[in-house]
Amino acid sequence: MRAIHCILIASALAIASPVAAQSLRIETEMSAAERSATGIERLTETERAQLNAWLADRAARTGAAPQGGPDVDARVAEAREAGRREALADAQTIRPARQSREPIESTIPGTFQGFGQGREFTLANGQVWKQTDTTTLAGARGSDVAARIRPGALGVWWLQVDGYNRQAKVERVR
Repeated sequence: MRAIHCILIASALAIASPVAAQSLRIETEMSAAERSATGIERLTETERAQLNAWLADRAARTGAAPQGGPDVDARVAEAREAGRREALADAQTIRPARQSREPIESTIPGTFQGFGQGREFTLANGQVWKQTDTTTLAGARGSDVAARIRPGALGVWWLQVDGYNRQAKVERVR
């Protein structure tokens, strides 16, 4: 219900100030590097439209435009710096949803003893993956087995080892 209210309010704001909404768009006010650093490109079209409507409404209420003087310039510079710091902090943490969606082929060095919920698998490339589902592979034994981790739908990753048809849902730990 709240989402519907947000959309209705954003629509009303966009209709109430169409000139301001058309002339003031966050995407045109930022450079490509700033858009990338702040993550504005990851927003959906609806979210961007709501942000632009809010920005236009804010500018109309305060009578300020992005180049409206030293006070506005200082706030813009401060917001850009905050966005840059946030982007740097995000880049330093593991975010599975933002990592590469390419399949991984490696080996599990040492002894492989099958699947089990909560079990961690360290690959030869240094990545550590933890099993998140209840899939079991009892009686599986092997040493230095080849492993493939491939992406699935909705951000899920699947681990499969050579010699077995069963796969387990995993998430990257580090």
